[in-house]
Amino acid sequence: MIKKLRFIVAFCIIFLVSCKEHVRNEVQVYANNFESGDLSAIQNGVIEQFNNSAVLGRYNNGNFALTINNLPEHDLITISFDLYIHDKWDGNRTAPDGPDIWEMLVDGNTYINTTFSNDVCPGGSGVFCPPQAYPADYPNSNHNPKTGAFRTDLPGACSNSSSPNGTTEYKIEKTFRHTNKTLVLQCLDKLVQPNAADPKCDESWSVDNIVVKAITL
Repeated sequence: MIKKLRFIVAFCIIFLVSCKEHVRNEVQVYANNFESGDLSAIQNGVIEQFNNSAVLGRYNNGNFALTINNLPEHDLITISFDLYIHDKWDGNRTAPDGPDIWEMLVDGNTYINTTFSNDVCPGGSGVFCPPQAYPADYPNSNHNPKTGAFRTDLPGACSNSSSPNGTTEYKIEKTFRHTNKTLVLQCLDKLVQPNAADPKCDESWSVDNIVVKAITL
């Protein structure tokens, strides 16, 4: 048993060292928590306060585009950020209230095409929960509301909102092959809410703590 354990430990060490050697260099090429109000690289940028912090947003049937130029030589890009889904998103529900879709694109290529649901599940779980696609893509994926969330206890975005749904925080991170000198990150939504008296207080989203890293193998 001891010999077997030693073999497993040795294998894990060799595996980790080998993986580390494959990453020759990692450079942080962009970071923004929006506290300084810097929107210089962002098209359609807007900053609001949420939960005592500056965030990029809020957006409702809107989008932003972050452009990073003069990237160093690299093989991979890692993008990470906090995504806040505010108030009454309806996930995979069909018309007239959904689906409520959110997308992330890089250089015009779609890396996330999903839905989010902030609905309240009767009884806590089960077939009566209006589903969301996340953490998978939409359509053809059904998960309970707030699946994969980092936090589910945040307040709604509007002080006058009567919605009990609050805000759900997701940690988004994607690593993919990329060699171009320029990178364009786009995030957008396609929200359906024909009967909302105040669409932005009914459903919206925002982003914080964007970090982009260029990785050389």
